[in-house]
Amino acid sequence: MTSSLISAGLSTTRPSTDEGVPVSVKIRERVKAAKQRFHANDNIADFIQPGELEALLDEVETKMQGVLDSLVIDTVNDHNTESTARRVAKMYLNEVFKGRYMPTPRITEFPNAEHLNELMIVGPITVRSACSHHFVPVIGRLWIGVMPNQSTNVIGLSKYARLAEWVMSRPQIQEEAVVQLADLIMKKTRPDGLALVMEANHYCMSWRGVRDMDSKMLNSVMRGVFLKDAVLRQEFLSLIPRQK
Repeated sequence: MTSSLISAGLSTTRPSTDEGVPVSVKIRERVKAAKQRFHANDNIADFIQPGELEALLDEVETKMQGVLDSLVIDTVNDHNTESTARRVAKMYLNEVFKGRYMPTPRITEFPNAEHLNELMIVGPITVRSACSHHFVPVIGRLWIGVMPNQSTNVIGLSKYARLAEWVMSRPQIQEEAVVQLADLIMKKTRPDGLALVMEANHYCMSWRGVRDMDSKMLNSVMRGVFLKDAVLRQEFLSLIPRQK
């Protein structure tokens, strides 16, 4: 019976059981099956199959259009918002939240051939993120201090900025973002010590709520010798240019 169907050019393939299931549900179920988190500041690139990001963009556009409709905005006759749902979907997936959906950027690592063991500081690196509470911008500056050893992997200066962008391009709170970045740099470079300082403006304070335009958040993460050596820690902090 099967051979006769094949010879007749008829497919015996059964229809997919997940046909019509939203792509977001498929991705979510893969994450759950792997017993992994999918919080706002987690990366889920390993669970997205080829072509699904484009389908996810279409799904987000549809749901964003529903938000605009619920806000009673006439996107049919208002030329300013006619394609806003699509623009917002592309902005979230391809730009401001791309750190959730894109794999870790490729970073070429080199051995510490010259056995460098002096303090190195990179910054200020411009930080662009979004508050996970209100999805409004977090804009600031980041400094990274590295104390290498002979086993440390050396990476280019621009690669620190790429890693920072990958981590920050997600809905974040600043306290968790700098810890995530510190963990990533420690894993990539294996230094004796690592220090991060981030200073940022949070639009959830200046655009809404108390509407304080001058308030900033400043926090730091210290690892390895920066925790143990107060003199080294003070040297790093003293070399960071203060905001005027």
